[in-house]
Formats: sequence, C-alpha cells, structure tokens
Amino acid sequence: MTEPKFDLDVVLSLFDGISCGQESLRKAGISTRIYLASEIEKYPKQITRKNHPLTVQLGDVTKVVADDLPHVNLLMGGSPCQGFSFAGKQLNFDDPRSALFFEFVRLLKECKPDFFLLENVMMKQEYQDVITEHLGVEPVMINSSLVSAQNRKRLYWTNIPKVRQPKDKGILLKDILEDEVDESYTHSDKAVAYMNRNSEKWSNGKTRKDIYARNENQKAICMTANMYKGVPYNCIEVSKLTEPCSFKEVRTEEAKKLRKEHREKTGKDHTPFRAKKLVPREDGKVGTLTPGLNKTHKVLIVPEATKKGYTEIQDGDCFDATFINSKTRRGRNMKDKSNCLTAANYDYMRYEHPTYRKLTPIECERLQTLPDNYTEGVSNTQRYKALGNGWTVDVIVHILQGLKQQTKVVAA
Repeated sequence: MTEPKFDLDVVLSLFDGISCGQESLRKAGISTRIYLASEIEKYPKQITRKNHPLTVQLGDVTKVVADDLPHVNLLMGGSPCQGFSFAGKQLNFDDPRSALFFEFVRLLKECKPDFFLLENVMMKQEYQDVITEHLGVEPVMINSSLVSAQNRKRLYWTNIPKVRQPKDKGILLKDILEDEVDESYTHSDKAVAYMNRNSEKWSNGKTRKDIYARNENQKAICMTANMYKGVPYNCIEVSKLTEPCSFKEVRTEEAKKLRKEHREKTGKDHTPFRAKKLVPREDGKVGTLTPGLNKTHKVLIVPEATKKGYTEIQDGDCFDATFINSKTRRGRNMKDKSNCLTAANYDYMRYEHPTYRKLTPIECERLQTLPDNYTEGVSNTQRYKALGNGWTVDVIVHILQGLKQQTKVVAA
C-alpha cells in the first residue's frame, strides 16, 4: 500500500529567501497546489527558481494584500532578525528590517490562515514577549544541532500542534565534510595576511615577516586579541613547539610608552598594548594556560573577546574567522559541530593541521540539511549569504509533522 499523501492547497511564504520552507514541505511529503513567495533579493529568487520553478513570486511583502490572494492554508516566514540578534546592535523593532515582523502580523490577521509558522533568532526576553503577544503562542526553541552538524538555536512560534524537541541524530561536523576539497579553500599558518583582508601588509605598513616576532629560542610568539606595539595579531599556529611552554607577558619600552600615552589621554589604565609570548619552562612542565601544549599537541591560537583573550583550536575543530580582528567576538571555537551560519558570518574554518580551510558551499548546504548544490548557479559569496539567511530544513520538516494529522488525507 502506498503511503498516504498530504496536501496543502495554498502556502504563503514571507521573506522566502531560497525557499527552504518549500524544500521542507517537499521533504516532509506535503504537497502544495500553489506556493506564493514574497522575496525581493535577486540571488535567492534565482536559487528558488532553479529548484522550484513553479513558485509564484509576489515581490515586496509590504505590497502583498490578502484580498488579492486565495485562502491561505499555511503562512510561514522568518522575518529579518538584525534588530533582535545578540550578534547585532539589538535595536529591536526600531530597526526597519526587524520591523518587518509586523508585516507578518498584518498578513496573519488579513489572511486568517489555518496554520502559521514564524522563525527568528534567540533574543532578549522583552523582544520575545512582544512577538508572543502578537502571535498568541509561546515559542519553542530548537537547536539545529539535534538534526544537523550545526549549532544553531532558533525560536519557532506556531499553532501547528504537537511540536516537541526532535531526537538527536548525532550528526557531527566530520559527517558532512566533502571527501575532496579544492585547494582554494585551504590556508596555512602563512595565510595570516588572508585573515587581514588579503593584504600583504598590516595597517602600519609592516610586512608579515616584520611582525613575526621570535624569542631567543626561535619559538613562535603567541599574541592575544590585544595589541603588541600597536599591531593586531591574527591566527598563529604554534604546533611546531618542541618542548613544554607557558605564556609570559611581554612589554617592550615602546609598548610601555604607548600604554602611558593611552592612560594620559583617556584616564583609563587600559591594556591595549599587552602581549604574551610562549617561552620554554625551566621545570619542563606545561603552563596552566596551555595544558597539553607540547610537541604532540596541535593547536591554533585565535583571538577572542574573553578574559583570556584567545581560544585554542584543536586539530579537527571548526572556528569562526569572520572579522578576525574584532574586539567583541566570542564563541569562535566549536567542537564536533559548525558555528551557526549567518548572512554576515561565513568565514568558518576547519583546522586540519598544519592547515586550516574554509567550509565549502556544499558543506554549508549540508549544515542546513539541503541537497548538495541546492544553491549552485550564483557566486560563492551569494551562496554563503543565502545559506546563512536560510532555515535548517530538517527542523522545519520535524515541525511540519504535526500537519499530517490535520490536513486532508488523499489515499493514493
């Protein structure tokens, strides 16, 4: 006997992007007669057209009116989140992009759909409460890590019944990696310039060779996210150390002078000119800041806005190299999973000693549980951006299971 088929007559997707919602319906076995999509971006629409050519594009959401549409069975969307995100400025509804949420509310009231689904980022409780008040349901937080290799916490407001946490599929980053990756994605410890906007020189005009400071034993000096002689340091690979080392603070006369000038100018005893270097320990033991740092320990030091000033990337770890010189970035290191894909942050690397490489577009598609090459046909930059704005398909598939008990069943 053929499995029953579930139908939705009309689906309206706002802020449709690359139509992850439509792909989720397909994967969930829920067919639609008409799929209406509101999207204004050129490249996401191009990707949608390639994968779902029958999509009816409506354009600007502010110009979509319920009187022009048939009855909508399911209204879905992920309104722009820049004003809510903890990674942004948190302007909340004052940000015109996040204010588009009210277009979702407007069409929810006008269309009176049978079901609705709204997705958004983790946000302050006060913003969350506003959305909850307008939609009349409490959100469910689901981390994509349960169904994919990506750590991605999102809130879902829906009246689809019986939405629970999905079972953990145990998918790890290693499970979604391509077998062969073009060398253009790979960088070595010599690629520090790449991490600084592809420049061969730093902002002070010094070359990479000039700023690779060495101590008397030719051991690599490891910098924190702070400044050393006014020069910001990036990822420095220190796995070539042949003996146990510990960190020792370094202050040159020039650094002391800059520190003094900074204090006199600002009135604050800040530490923007502090650096730490790796020096051999006389007792042969390993320093507490770097437990296990020895000749067999493979580690990459990446700046991070924490008290320690950096994070240690182990062989096989994923790390966020977006805005590598940022003084506010946290959570750069991710073990077993990928960092959360976003439209602005897509310089995600995997450390594969002695090199590190960028995750490929196909690997990012797998992180969003999309078919391989779903976004093919536009530039890699646009592919990364579109994927960061998209949904994790298997999370939506899980939520849509509740529709199967509600929609009309047509025996095949």
